[in-house]
Amino acid sequence: MTLRVIDTETCGLEGGVVEIASVDVVAGEIINPMSDLISPDRPIGLDAMAIHHITEEMVEGKPRIAVAIGRYQGSPYYVAHNAAFDRAMLPEMRGRWICTVKLARTLYPDIKYSNQYLRHALKLDVQVPEGLYPHRALYDCYVTAALLQRIMRDSGWDAEKMVEITEQPVLLRNFKFGKYRGKSIASIATEDPGYLRWMLKSIDDLSPDLRYTLKHYLS
Repeated sequence: MTLRVIDTETCGLEGGVVEIASVDVVAGEIINPMSDLISPDRPIGLDAMAIHHITEEMVEGKPRIAVAIGRYQGSPYYVAHNAAFDRAMLPEMRGRWICTVKLARTLYPDIKYSNQYLRHALKLDVQVPEGLYPHRALYDCYVTAALLQRIMRDSGWDAEKMVEITEQPVLLRNFKFGKYRGKSIASIATEDPGYLRWMLKSIDDLSPDLRYTLKHYLS
């Protein structure tokens, strides 16, 4: 069974892939690293460039994602940290998706869930080839693969169970944005339930997890 850990770097939150990479987890081993720089369909945003350091010059003359994507296809399972984002960037992928953020939220409550935070909090054994650094796609794949290995050891979950958890909404604990950023959603539901009702009514692009959480606490 192959679990293909995949990651994209983009022009910004709205998309435009500038890099794709993957590694396979097979029988507990990390193998078959692949990566490609991609010529995007829009300019690279400065905020994104400041994070991944991929410049316009680096992607000049590189293939479009529609051309490069072929060799990443064909896995029965794709694994990503915040899979909803990478899945939206890669609609061509027909396998089932597993989200390590959702798995970590379920298995390790009350910590932070960025890749780098989990790497250090869980003391993951990450063996990354020289020359890579955080927020390059292949580097992040190695961290996510190590996280996946740890989750599978700690939980005993198989691929189908991880897909099941991924497809279920997760109850969030704190606000990540807005005037109550960092505050407990449960406490705000008691102190200012009108704010939660306003969010549900007025913000169209709430994540499924946040929408589920707001409804849960309002009920």
